[in-house]
Amino acid sequence: MSKPLMILIAGPFRSGTGDDPELLARNLARLEEAAWPIFRSGHVPMIGEWIALPVLRGAGGKTVADPVAKEVMYPTADRLLHHCDAVLRLPGESTGADQDVTIALSRGLDVYHRVEDIPGYQAATV
Repeated sequence: MSKPLMILIAGPFRSGTGDDPELLARNLARLEEAAWPIFRSGHVPMIGEWIALPVLRGAGGKTVADPVAKEVMYPTADRLLHHCDAVLRLPGESTGADQDVTIALSRGLDVYHRVEDIPGYQAATV
C-alpha cells in the first residue's frame, strides 16, 4: 500500500429512527464502530455526519429534520466523496448510504461491504 486510503463509512443514520435522538446516536455509534479497524489497518476513516452535523448546527439547524438539513446532509457526503478513495457500505437500509455507493461507483472508487475486505486489514485490538 503506497498511501493510506480515506474511506467513507456509509450506513444507516436516519433510517428507521423517526429522527429520535437516541436512535440517531445509536446509528452513529454503529458507523463509528468501523472507524477503529479502518484506522488500525493504516487508513483514515471518515463519516459524513462527523462533518455534516456541525455544519447543520452552524446553519441554524437544531435537528436532522430541520429543512436546512436537506442543504447539508447529502451534499456533505457528495463533497466528501471527491476526497475519499473508497467507501465501506455497512449493512442496513439507507437511502443516503445507497446514494454514497452510487456516487462512489460513478467516480471509479472501490466499495467494500466488509471491513475485512479493506486493503491491509488488521483485526482490531484494544
